[in-house]
Amino acid sequence: MWWIIGTCANLVVAIAYLAIAGVIIVPLARERQVRSNRLGTATAAIFLTCAVHHGGHTVKALLPFLHSWQTLGLNVSTGLYTRLSWDPEAVVWDVLTAAVGLYYLSLRRTYAPLMRGARLFDDMRERQRQALEINDNIVQGLAAAQMALALGEQAQSEAAMTATLGAARGIITDLLGEVGTQSRLSPGDLRRATPTTLTAT
Repeated sequence: MWWIIGTCANLVVAIAYLAIAGVIIVPLARERQVRSNRLGTATAAIFLTCAVHHGGHTVKALLPFLHSWQTLGLNVSTGLYTRLSWDPEAVVWDVLTAAVGLYYLSLRRTYAPLMRGARLFDDMRERQRQALEINDNIVQGLAAAQMALALGEQAQSEAAMTATLGAARGIITDLLGEVGTQSRLSPGDLRRATPTTLTAT
């Protein structure tokens, strides 16, 4: 009985981990980041090797039923030994591993805006693009507003500030997701790591 549960759990783990490896490596390949994004590639490799490992357990346990595979030289006794290796503790861990894999896949729908493409990992090009966008739309806008204020051009300064605030809201919306999307924030998620340094003058 235990080997049946263990075999089913390992099959689920193999399928789930193979799917996870796919959803990680495919966007990296599409964006040509397989070599540059080493963290993402290594993570996909971990899930892929684990999928092969657990899939191997499943195949071995089913060897006595896979007569066509026996012609390839695979020993039926290997499958019998694999079945005997499953005890209640091993089965519990296999079931938990399968549950974690399925839970991870379910989170991709909930956090789709944050996990789309290669954004799941540290993408330096994306961070550089965001930094340039903040500099172009916010920093330069504030500089223009400050200069206009120093020259006594109140209306132009207010217009620059209004445009800068709009650009800032657009950037924040792009980073956090549109209102009503499935990207969920919990209490305290947006708490600052350090207090603001802005002071009244």
